[in-house]
Amino acid sequence: MSKLPEDPGEVRRKRGMFAWLRGSFLTGLVVIAPIGLTLWLIWTVAGWVDSWVLPFVPIWLRPDQYVGLNIRGIGVLVFLIFTILVGWMAKGLIGRSLIKWAESLVHGLPVVRSVYKGLKQIAETVFAQSDTSFDKACLVEYPRKGIWAIAFISTSAKGEIDQKVPVDESKTAVFLPTTPNPTSGFLLFLPKSSVVELDMSVEDAAKLVISAGLVYPDGQIAAEPTSIEDARTNSRIGTAS
Repeated sequence: MSKLPEDPGEVRRKRGMFAWLRGSFLTGLVVIAPIGLTLWLIWTVAGWVDSWVLPFVPIWLRPDQYVGLNIRGIGVLVFLIFTILVGWMAKGLIGRSLIKWAESLVHGLPVVRSVYKGLKQIAETVFAQSDTSFDKACLVEYPRKGIWAIAFISTSAKGEIDQKVPVDESKTAVFLPTTPNPTSGFLLFLPKSSVVELDMSVEDAAKLVISAGLVYPDGQIAAEPTSIEDARTNSRIGTAS
């Protein structure tokens, strides 16, 4: 017995329903995934810190001995309080003296000395409280003429670098991040006339880099685009002034 052909209207309705379900699922996934991953990451890190810190906490200080529940995050709280106390002590005269004495002992150990110095430099770079930050986002031609990349203006070139770069005008240092991991990249020293400053904030430019160009600054008004040549001309005029 031959099969009757499906009604075209029924086929369109089935496809429309499937497209609606797929679109709703993807939209829900976009909403849920960042929230879920953030909560999971916080939960996992809290458990990892607890596993390292709680063994050093006396039994009588652990709340799970009294409420009968394993409260995740107690180790994180203990670690924060302990770190604040250590930082407060290290700012005093006695604390600084103890740290110098301990570092003098560490510097006498060949292998430990190298490991300690490397870790200390990393910690000071990442966690040091400083007002130093990237000034502005910019465009530079990289890796060749005609190809433009987003970079961040760091500071003006100084000292030997400023003297030995064979350019008559002032130079500036920019950090050109990689996509999608902006923590790695390249340090470039360029003439200021080769740097096109952007109006967007450093945070918006970082979003653009991390998303590989998919996320543009929020609330950006569509306007007549300014040509690169005009931007470079304006940059030269600003530098000359």
